[in-house]
Amino acid sequence: MRTPPEQPANQQFNNADSYGIAFDEAWGRIGSLDPADSGAREAALQGVISGLCDHPFALSQPELVRQVAEFRLRLFQR
Repeated sequence: MRTPPEQPANQQFNNADSYGIAFDEAWGRIGSLDPADSGAREAALQGVISGLCDHPFALSQPELVRQVAEFRLRLFQR
């Protein structure tokens, strides 16, 4: 079996999985937020989404990026 060539770590694809990975990395750079401060969470979420506006998935499916982001945040709460 042939081994596929190495892919660059920062390579982005036009799909929700690729966007989710980029979102996770960006969200991880925020640091801790007070869970009781929903305003800070919303501001951080908007900041991350805005920061990923040039991701291929965000460009092709802008109406879905918020749903993917919220889904990823629910995974972090488990």
